[in-house]
Amino acid sequence: MWLARVSIRNPVFATMMMVAFVVLGLFSYQRLQVDQFPAIDFPIVVVSTSYPGAAPESVETEVTRPIEEQVNTISGIKNLSSRSYEGQSVVIIEFDLSVDSSRAVQDVREKVAIVKPRFRKEIKEPGITRYDPADVPIISVAITSTQRPMRELTTLADQVIKKRLENVPGVGQVTLVGGIKREIKIALRPADLEGFGISVDQVLQAIRDENAEYPAGTLTSRDQEQVVQIEGRFKRPADFERLVVGRRGGQIVYLGQVATITDGAQEQDTLALLNGQRTLAFDVLKAQGQNTIAVADGVRQVVEGLRTELGSDVKLEIIKDSARAIRVGVDNVRRTLIEGAVLTVIIVFLFLNSWRSTVITGLTLPISVIGTFLFMNIFGFTLNMLTLMALSLCVGLLIDDAIVVRENIVRHAQMGKSPRQAAEDGTSEIGLAVLATTFSIVAVFLPVGFMGGIIGRFFFQFGLTVAAAVLISMFVSFTLDPMLSSVWPDPASHGKLPGGRLGKMLARFSAMNDSVTRAYQRMLAWSLAHRLATVLLAVVTFFGSFALVPLLGSEFLPQGHYSEGVVQFHTPVGSSLEYTEAKTRQVSDALREMPEVDYVYSTVNTGATLGKNYATSYIHLVDREHRERGLQELTPLIRERLGAINGVTVTNVAAAAQKTLQASLQGPNLDELSRYNDMVQQRLRTIPGLVDLDSSLKPAKPTIAVRIKREAAADVGVGVAQVAALLRPLLAGEAVSSWRGPDDEYYDVNVRLDRNDRANLDDLMQLSVTTTQTDANGVARVVPLRQIADLVPSVGPSQINRRALNREVEITANTQGRSAGDVSTDVATVLQSIPWQPGYSYKLGGSTRDMQESFGYAVAALGLAVIFIYMILASQFGSFLQPLAIMSSLPLTLIGVFASLLLFGSTLNILSIIGFIMLMGLVTKNAILLIDFINHARRGGMERTQAILEAAKVRLRPILMTTLAMIFGMVPLALGLGEGSEQSAPMGQAVIGGIITSSLLTLVVVPVIYTYLDDFAARWRRRE
Repeated sequence: MWLARVSIRNPVFATMMMVAFVVLGLFSYQRLQVDQFPAIDFPIVVVSTSYPGAAPESVETEVTRPIEEQVNTISGIKNLSSRSYEGQSVVIIEFDLSVDSSRAVQDVREKVAIVKPRFRKEIKEPGITRYDPADVPIISVAITSTQRPMRELTTLADQVIKKRLENVPGVGQVTLVGGIKREIKIALRPADLEGFGISVDQVLQAIRDENAEYPAGTLTSRDQEQVVQIEGRFKRPADFERLVVGRRGGQIVYLGQVATITDGAQEQDTLALLNGQRTLAFDVLKAQGQNTIAVADGVRQVVEGLRTELGSDVKLEIIKDSARAIRVGVDNVRRTLIEGAVLTVIIVFLFLNSWRSTVITGLTLPISVIGTFLFMNIFGFTLNMLTLMALSLCVGLLIDDAIVVRENIVRHAQMGKSPRQAAEDGTSEIGLAVLATTFSIVAVFLPVGFMGGIIGRFFFQFGLTVAAAVLISMFVSFTLDPMLSSVWPDPASHGKLPGGRLGKMLARFSAMNDSVTRAYQRMLAWSLAHRLATVLLAVVTFFGSFALVPLLGSEFLPQGHYSEGVVQFHTPVGSSLEYTEAKTRQVSDALREMPEVDYVYSTVNTGATLGKNYATSYIHLVDREHRERGLQELTPLIRERLGAINGVTVTNVAAAAQKTLQASLQGPNLDELSRYNDMVQQRLRTIPGLVDLDSSLKPAKPTIAVRIKREAAADVGVGVAQVAALLRPLLAGEAVSSWRGPDDEYYDVNVRLDRNDRANLDDLMQLSVTTTQTDANGVARVVPLRQIADLVPSVGPSQINRRALNREVEITANTQGRSAGDVSTDVATVLQSIPWQPGYSYKLGGSTRDMQESFGYAVAALGLAVIFIYMILASQFGSFLQPLAIMSSLPLTLIGVFASLLLFGSTLNILSIIGFIMLMGLVTKNAILLIDFINHARRGGMERTQAILEAAKVRLRPILMTTLAMIFGMVPLALGLGEGSEQSAPMGQAVIGGIITSSLLTLVVVPVIYTYLDDFAARWRRRE
């Protein structure tokens, strides 16, 4: 190996190369950002439009469908869905991953601009944003006070605290939850309006025109220029009472004569409760591309500063911090990395019997890991769960090449060669085998890094990090290890062991190793004599391993369990905010009765599920060491306890808000979909392990239909639009202007009926409509609303979902006691058994869709990995047949993978499958070392069986060293003892199980397969 010779002859140069890796790697490490997952560009665009006071059906007809039909013409759309709530439309456009998200946003913006002029004037400007899964609150801050009223506290929070938080670098948005903002309330009195003949439109227009400032131009003289400004804004709220809104019989009518003006507070539509008590809360979102931990630290720093500035009567408390889970997860992986490295070095020391050899070999670990940071920085990677997991899995791999090289150098030194000659000969002899094993690992992980779909985007950094790390470790093994071996000879290489107890322990370990080697030679000799029995045993083992699959279960991704959880529930449709608040208090009290619960933070009418009957409770548990049960054990108890609360329907109890199972029922008619929804839910409830079943189709919400009597309305000169213009501001309210307070802040001036005047149907029937007809005095005639319209109590949907331009009912659920894969299989069976009419269908979503898609990509990556491994091995050995002998070890890993997952109680998921793919590169290492030596020995004139037995004697020690180094390097990851480490543990468990069984079987089966293929090649040559 020329690289080894250059390093041996230029030790200073080799040393400086290693120093360069370390220096540049440490410099890069300081610049790497820390986040939970890799930053991924999701080409998903959300169009959100507000239509105040409109029913879901009106929102769907007038807003949602026109937007859908327009944006559907954009190319590259993968999924198009929408949600129509009361007063709100949300259209979600998901593009193919190949579409650039910036271009997608621009395309959607252009299409919405086309349809926007057709909207009614009451429809607000559509908001078009790019969706990012990271667009969730990363930190929540509660504000309470024992002395200040809620309105005053809201003003302080909105004007002081919010602005300070928004100025934190990296903060994208700060949302106030549970606030009661100051507002100038103009409560119209319908009877007085009717008496004075004043229409609602007149009042609204008068407020707009009179409470305003207008520029009039400038006065310019020779010496100066003065701006002329007409100041029409009222200075005090009471001044609104003197606003002229019209005339009757020559007399001026003031606003105070037809309305009650109050300097009050907005009607509250969201709530935040901490342990059942009302509070204010800020939800902080980070800007796209910003680092979660850095933003959270900045918010914490500002909160600490505000605590001292605001005084003792205002208390700020951080009640939710997503950065904690990231810190815990990253710290867990870092710890497993260090623990794995220590265990690996101990294994090396036991086999090499020398501190010097251990140091020479062990230096590969820090240099390779630190050098990988340089690669990560160059390619813009972050320190996240996947890149750190890649390094954790690499601990055993990174030292493998150094172990094999060093062990071979020691073996040549024991032949009596000089340190320099032993270093050159040992590296040269083993060099091609090391190249083959390293390139085999790279050939496995490059396809993993380039898998398709979202899963491929997540594992891109994982695969490339592993590939970079093992390539750096190979480079170190071919440079630093031979150089140090030549200039720093090891006394142990000449048979000298340390003295004392340590020497005795190492001697006993060496003797045990020799015994294992002799036993292996005897077992291999028997296998060579009984080749058919050996092959049959391997085949039976391979096929028998599939019997374990039904016992495992499957899921997309294991759930990491941190000291937190989420409970989502709702009260009956049409419930008031006060009723939902009372039930939320009961839920909070029930949760806090559990000793494991530290505190409960609840919100009402926030997030994606709009409605005053929807609530979410965030549960924070006490520290792990202070409780006996985790969230996984508590969830069944929580469901049972909350199920006993009347008026509360629990829809989700889990570690995260996203539910595991989703099914979409699609069709044109909502009534027919409702029938299918009832049928499907009834059958799903019989599936064992399915919990938290919920549907987006809720019971109909009470409504009042105002049906205009068109002939009667036409007789008095009133149209539908005029009635709507009257009712909308009276019932929904309208912020027609703003008032500037003494604090230089602007507050809405809201015109609306008093809350007591819009409570029921009778209040609505007493309203009057101003007509276009006038009496003898020229005053507009007023007619009761009931004269020109029928007011009919009715019901209507509370939410309308659409997908692919069809109406949709979305059914969601969680699992308990059974794997998500098993339950989703039963769900699919139920849906297939439904007699679907033409035009109606179903689609599975959630983790079921993710599993199917990701497993397909993983199988494709596995196939590519096997092909690449064969190509590399065929090139290395110059044979089309010998790689088949080496690759016969690949299927033998299955029994160990399945047995290990079953032993640890894990499932088949995307991480354990990635671990299995990883094994494709690892298990070939042992076979490569054996076959490479056999070929060398046979080229030297040794008979085949003797060469195989000699290979068993010489290569067993490095095989055991590398195998145990990989196993013990992954033990901390597989045990998953840290908080939240349950998510990544299956990968380590799969690798350990596969390595153990494949190593045991490979050492026997591969030589036997080699002999069969060699016999076949010999017969083929004789035939030619």
